[in-house]
Amino acid sequence: MKSSLVAVSAAVVVATLVTGLKDRAALQEKFGLGAAGKPSPELMMMGRIKPTDGPAGDPEFNAQLVADKIEAITSPPPTPDRSEPDAAASQPAAPQPAAPQTAAPPAQTVAQPAPVTPPIVSKPPATQQTAAAPQPAVDESALRYFASRGDKVRLQAEISRLQALYPNWVPPADPLAVPQNGDKQLEAMWQLYSDGRYAELRKAVADRQATDAGWQPPTDLLDRLDVAEARARLVNASDLKQYATVVDTAAATPSLLTCSEIDILWRVAEAFIQTERAQRGQDAYTYVLKNCTNPAERQATVEKASTLLAYQPMQALLALERPAADGSREFDAIRDNLARRFVAEGNDDPNLAIAPDYIARLEKLAGTEGLASDALLLGWYQLRRNNDADAEKWFRAARAKQDSAAASQGLALALIARKAPEEAEDVMFRWRADSDDATSTYLAATANLMALQPPADLAEDVLHRIATEVIARKYVPTAQQFGWYARSLNQFQTAARWFETALAWKPDDEPSAYGLVITREQLSDRKGVLDLQRAWAGRSSRITNLEDTSSLTPNALTPPLAKGGFAAQQPAQPAQRPPTEPLPAERRITLQPGSEVVVRAARPAMETTTVPRGPRQTRGCSTTIDAGQLKPADALSRGWCLMDINRPMEAISAFEAALQSPSRKVREDAAYGQSLAYLRAGLATNAAVAATKAPQNRQRAAELQVAILADRALSAFDAGRYRETLIYLDQRAQLQQERIDLMVLRGYCYLNLKMYGDATRIFEAAATTGSRDAARGLADVRNVTHPDTNN
Repeated sequence: MKSSLVAVSAAVVVATLVTGLKDRAALQEKFGLGAAGKPSPELMMMGRIKPTDGPAGDPEFNAQLVADKIEAITSPPPTPDRSEPDAAASQPAAPQPAAPQTAAPPAQTVAQPAPVTPPIVSKPPATQQTAAAPQPAVDESALRYFASRGDKVRLQAEISRLQALYPNWVPPADPLAVPQNGDKQLEAMWQLYSDGRYAELRKAVADRQATDAGWQPPTDLLDRLDVAEARARLVNASDLKQYATVVDTAAATPSLLTCSEIDILWRVAEAFIQTERAQRGQDAYTYVLKNCTNPAERQATVEKASTLLAYQPMQALLALERPAADGSREFDAIRDNLARRFVAEGNDDPNLAIAPDYIARLEKLAGTEGLASDALLLGWYQLRRNNDADAEKWFRAARAKQDSAAASQGLALALIARKAPEEAEDVMFRWRADSDDATSTYLAATANLMALQPPADLAEDVLHRIATEVIARKYVPTAQQFGWYARSLNQFQTAARWFETALAWKPDDEPSAYGLVITREQLSDRKGVLDLQRAWAGRSSRITNLEDTSSLTPNALTPPLAKGGFAAQQPAQPAQRPPTEPLPAERRITLQPGSEVVVRAARPAMETTTVPRGPRQTRGCSTTIDAGQLKPADALSRGWCLMDINRPMEAISAFEAALQSPSRKVREDAAYGQSLAYLRAGLATNAAVAATKAPQNRQRAAELQVAILADRALSAFDAGRYRETLIYLDQRAQLQQERIDLMVLRGYCYLNLKMYGDATRIFEAAATTGSRDAARGLADVRNVTHPDTNN
């Protein structure tokens, strides 16, 4: 009897299902369940879901198979097993709710679950069951609710979930045709769940249990609520950057780690990377690319990974790219941005070699799209690898599109490397205060500019702005270079002040101390020299042993590192080029006690082109007048007139009045004339100071340097400072070939220092030219070394 009733019931149900299946295509179209009756599941439980035996809803309808399944469903349900399945075991997966607050992927048809893959986040394995648990009853309340709401996406996810949980379950052809239970309170609870009002749902369940002790909420509802709350906690922790909580929550709720929860997978991957487990984060992205099929989500996965993973791991992910239907590559749409990101990473790491394909792609983009940002990326990439010419090309292209601090800084560094600091200073001046890096680059350019050899002919406004910035920033390298620059222009007082300033900012700067000590020597500041020698005793041999003339060329500066890792090219210290002046007609030099000779030195025959001077008037300057009452141009003419009639002291005053002229040319001529006047009066120190009153061109500066050095050599010899005399002579010899009379002077220095071999060699060389003074010097050497023979 029982079997007969079962057979009749089965026949009735089969007939109902057959009737429903006749309109199956319409239902599929309404709910988006697929066109061919071969749905594919959204849930991929990452190791927790087994493939089913075959697709649900086979178009070849088998009545006997359906009857068998219905009987299995309608048979008395056994007690369900609520134990948590292991992440890698072949047990049914935990219920998977659809996230009401997370944008779900487009509805897809229900099909085979994904193949089993190792879990990203797993819990300790549960004890394996010795026998399969009895098949529980299928709770279709959520299915009916989503169908009644017309929510195709969640209906699709629910069908996939139930198929994964219950492989023998057959989805109803018309979910709306399933009889409703008429429980309005339960429907309201599902509504709260759908709206994401989880706290209110918990309260509604508790309130109903309090009023109806015999009522129990559907297990499916509670399971889905637990998962939804876990999702909310995970998202909140991720937003607050509480990455350890993200990982813990994912480990406790592995049912969230599915392709239908792609946002959760992204957040878990980020959490791993941010907690220094980059390999685990890469595994999460790899899982998505191996198992998930939504093209937009796969592309977004690669984009998100590229912001967190380094270049090499990204290449492993890109190897999982699938070919597109049209023959192109899957990620071609984002490959341009990937190239930009990879080259930017190469800019941060000079040792990272980016594949040539990415460089070529970015170069093509820079040419076609013309974006300054692309040219900048290429410029920095090449500069990091010391390809200065290519870097300069791209930085110039970037500045042509948009002049910016970054483009100017890169171009300035490339120009410094190419030894073009003057242009680098001009490029960076506008952006010098934009950032610390920009300031460092500008100051490095100034130091290299001031150290150029031969010295650059800089305009007054350029010198002024450089000096202003150097003083404001207290930048020692450029201050030191200002000292050497001033020395090259015969401005010794100015040089001393710059060296002193550099030492005030950095007391242990040995090159500045050396520059100061030799400058004080030339200014005859013996006390200042001794003070420096005592202060640097034991720390610098060239300061304490100034008589060693081989150490006159300072050492090169050590290049300080610029910010961001760039070594801004610092200048080598310039060779010292002290001043010179015409020699007086005759000087008496004492060689030894009781011995006196006369060294006649003609005016130096300077190998320079005659410099045009202002108009000279021999008339009108024979009378004494106050030059201050004259116009600057007239005072300049009077100064030259007084020089022609050999009245240098009056000429000094006339040139001083001419220095007040607003014309740069008049001031230059006046400073030059005043220097010559002081030299003629035998005041070499004053001549050096006068030369600093206006910048001189190289020709005049060289003429003054040679003359002043010669005069100082004679002054030092007169004072018996023979080693100092040799220093001045050595310095002058660097600028101009030594004349015969100065060779004789050098010979007598060696004679007084008892360096008889050197003295003999110098006198013999000079004597071959027919110099009587040199012959007399040889006789003096013989008198000292062989007095008996001479007698």
